[in-house]
Amino acid sequence: MKPTLNPYIIFGGTCREAMQFYQSVLGGELKMQTYSEAKMSKHKETEDKIIHASLMNDTLTFMASDDAPDHKVKPGNNVQMSIFGSDEEKLTEIFNKLSEDGKVHMPLKKEFGGDTFGMFTDKFGISWMIDISAKA
Repeated sequence: MKPTLNPYIIFGGTCREAMQFYQSVLGGELKMQTYSEAKMSKHKETEDKIIHASLMNDTLTFMASDDAPDHKVKPGNNVQMSIFGSDEEKLTEIFNKLSEDGKVHMPLKKEFGGDTFGMFTDKFGISWMIDISAKA
């Protein structure tokens, strides 16, 4: 098996909601485990937080968790998700759905190399890039 890069996002308490949203757009199988289910809860406030989540389909795998009281993060400042492919209709749909209630920084538009490219931050503060390859 070749090595693969799997993004891992740490959320400030919204992991469950975010991963369910991403699954609703991207499809795939979503698995989540709370700190209490993993018997890893050292603090009362982490019992219902997600210690590990994974979303997998035929073409992607990404993982996530909620932050811990002793390791707070600021969502979106250290992660950027990128989706690349040639299915213009599907990738445009993904762009539109994921960017809803977020902020579009660069609308999808044809670039000098022929690809269509766009960037946005979703409603959870995660930055995304969508790159639709030019048809040969």
